[in-house]
Amino acid sequence: MTTRRLLLQASAAIWPFSKAAAARRATPGVYAQLGIRPLINFQGTMTTIGASKMSEEVHAAMAEASREYVYLEEVKDKVGARIAELAGTEAALVSSGAAGAIALGTYACLTGNDTARVRQLPDLTGMKSEVVIQKSHRNGYDHAVRSAGVRIVEVDTKEELVNALGPKTAMMYFLGGTSHDWDKEIRITLEDSLAACKQAGVPLLIDAANMLPPWNNIRKLAAMKIDLIAVSGGKHIRGPQSSGILAGRKDLIQAAWLNSSPHSDSQGRGMKVNREEMIGLLVALERYAKLDFDALDRESARQADYLIGEFRRIGLNAEKTPFDRTRRVHRVRVTWDQARWKMTPRQVEDLLRDGDPRIVVLRSGSDALEFTVFMNDPGDEKLAAKRMREIFSKAG
Repeated sequence: MTTRRLLLQASAAIWPFSKAAAARRATPGVYAQLGIRPLINFQGTMTTIGASKMSEEVHAAMAEASREYVYLEEVKDKVGARIAELAGTEAALVSSGAAGAIALGTYACLTGNDTARVRQLPDLTGMKSEVVIQKSHRNGYDHAVRSAGVRIVEVDTKEELVNALGPKTAMMYFLGGTSHDWDKEIRITLEDSLAACKQAGVPLLIDAANMLPPWNNIRKLAAMKIDLIAVSGGKHIRGPQSSGILAGRKDLIQAAWLNSSPHSDSQGRGMKVNREEMIGLLVALERYAKLDFDALDRESARQADYLIGEFRRIGLNAEKTPFDRTRRVHRVRVTWDQARWKMTPRQVEDLLRDGDPRIVVLRSGSDALEFTVFMNDPGDEKLAAKRMREIFSKAG
């Protein structure tokens, strides 16, 4: 890479609207040089496609942070203190994604600040060895809990929960707001779960990755005195994709730190978070906590309504799906007469993904596509509507 190009990129990182930035955009990007075509995202904050886009402000802060040596623990302390202030908790720690936060939170509940136990994991001899989870809350991400070597105890009712919380119980894992049908699956509320855990002296960790936006949802959890809160930093917050937040009780956050990198004798050594990610996440969160979430919601609603109108003009059936229990995410479900157009949702999904521009959506069951309007750039909805018109025009 030439010195001139490096100077152009450095200048553009600081002044995103400068002539240098325009010059950078005019040259083939890093993906184009590799023969990779970027996507327009109507799937939502999916890790598999990058989840979200960081702002130029975050990029610039991370670039600046990478130029100096610092004591990682000092950065951890200062950044954690500010995140805790924004969240309303006693303490906080930047983790390697929400899954990393869940894992470290579990380790913390098992070992406390006993460094001998930290070194002993995942051998639980002499330690508590069970984590309680509602049956309806089982999900792929609870693998982060199981990585500690614990036994999962499933419960389905409040009575079962109370009986399950015993001397072997290290923690209860609670899955925060998730799918459209989540209300039907609630057996034990967060309030009842927390009360039972407090009575038994068992920490409760909530996976709150699907409870953003708005940021105030996290502050509400903090006000409830939830012991540990795990959040992704790389999705709606738009921090580094590999970052997350573990916030909550000061003693448990300290224990999580002992179980994490850079401590070489810890189970979490591989869950490394560098100085650039800590700084980048803090800058993103400072920005995020001040956002006008109502305005963001109105823009998403406008784009979703536009898609519905355009899809119906094509002759398709289009409607919004119900909102999640704890947040508003605008999703447009699309179906059509497959006998008339002779295309399945899978085929249309492939045509969108492989076309120009490339657009990714989700399939909803066997008969529908779902367009998730979540942090889309203005104009994305027009490109999606245009591609759908082209696809169905050729088919019809």
